Amino acid sequence: MKSGPWLASAAAIALAGAAFAQTPPVAPPKDQALGREILKQLVETDTTHAHGSTAAAQEIAQRALAAGFAPEDVKVIAPPQYPARGNVIIRYRGTGDAKPILYLCHLDVVEARKEDWTYDPFKLTEADGWLYGRGTIDMKGQDAAVLESLLRLKAEGFKPNRDIIFAFTADEEAGGSLPGYSEGIDYLLKNDRPLIDAELVINPDAGGGEIKNGRKLDMLVQTSEKMFLTFQLETRDRGGHSSMPTPANPIYRMSRALAKLGDYQFPLNLTTTMKAYFAGRALLESGQVAADMREASTGILSPGALQRLSNQVETNVDLRTTCVATTIDGGQGESALPERVKALVQCRVIPGESPADIQRQIVKVIGDPAIQISVYTNAKVSPESPLTPKVMDAVRGVSDGMWPKLPILPNMSAGASDSAYTRMAGMPSYGVDGIFTDVDDDRAHGRDERVSIEGFNEELEFTYRLMKRLGEES
Repeated sequence: MKSGPWLASAAAIALAGAAFAQTPPVAPPKDQALGREILKQLVETDTTHAHGSTAAAQEIAQRALAAGFAPEDVKVIAPPQYPARGNVIIRYRGTGDAKPILYLCHLDVVEARKEDWTYDPFKLTEADGWLYGRGTIDMKGQDAAVLESLLRLKAEGFKPNRDIIFAFTADEEAGGSLPGYSEGIDYLLKNDRPLIDAELVINPDAGGGEIKNGRKLDMLVQTSEKMFLTFQLETRDRGGHSSMPTPANPIYRMSRALAKLGDYQFPLNLTTTMKAYFAGRALLESGQVAADMREASTGILSPGALQRLSNQVETNVDLRTTCVATTIDGGQGESALPERVKALVQCRVIPGESPADIQRQIVKVIGDPAIQISVYTNAKVSPESPLTPKVMDAVRGVSDGMWPKLPILPNMSAGASDSAYTRMAGMPSYGVDGIFTDVDDDRAHGRDERVSIEGFNEELEFTYRLMKRLGEES
């Protein structure tokens, strides 16, 4: 999962970019070479849902063992009924007894068809300053950086002040598609919690930097995400011949219901994360946009500011829960009245809001008792993680050493990540990543997914520095 909004003006972009236009430090050549080698191996190991992640988990385990990690600190774990859904856990032993830090990474990728790509998606291809391959952005590029940084610290003889745990897991992209099993991190929390229990979690599958027109704009630290919640709407009638239409036609009834829902805006609900986000964003904006965002940072918006921010898709999703119709199915023939119509409505719910309350609001908005509404996919009720200085100060310190004065903004993802599970388990979780994504050309899950060579080398250094800094703190 990778995402992040941006609506900056040209003036704000130039101002933000000027502060760190110099070349940032990158990983040493030998670490760049190792990082590229790991990335190549991971990209060329097919970890789509059809193939599973066990082969990649075993490859990572072999590298950790070769680097000198004890066998008891390197474990490949898969559900007995699904041996292809492999996870690997590596424990880097520290000198203190403080609760560990967990790095959470997923190994699986979405499918990619060779005929749709310019290059083979399951071969790492270098072209014109870019590295192409499925997962280079989501998230094998980050996996490679985390593993390379771990091996680099190990080779240097670094001793963290606490244990650092690394979990490379299965099925983040296709969770819930197998009977009796959700996904890797959920399985580990339910069956092997002591192996991954931590004070806090760093998840490079969220957050990260943003670029526009070649300029680095900001770095987002994900401290929360919206809940994924889907409802099924269904209505029925007796049917009949199309020559005898009735006002109870289920297609018309469902259409009216969805039109009402499409016109409805859920109430404003600005979380702690998003108030802090808008406070930082306002400093990068100008004019009315900056003024509206300053209002948003207080949690109270005038009608005009609320309407202007709601009119932009990128900011509307930050202000409230959203629900949208995604599929509709009904009717059985050209000359037959429909007997049944079903629709799915997919909601992204602000942390802290009740799924039951969202359902009640939908029932009220539709106002038609003939439309039956039921939960199709339950929500993972994931709380907001606090803006802890331990994480925010560490990210700020590392970022300033590479991209001075780059704005660091907390963020609530509209999409989902594995952090939902660790937050539900009581582990504050933070999406932190040093790869910068072009806001106008984000190819995660898309055709010709790629990461720039320069950006990957920066990611290696950022990940190493952050891992070391967090490991030095008591």
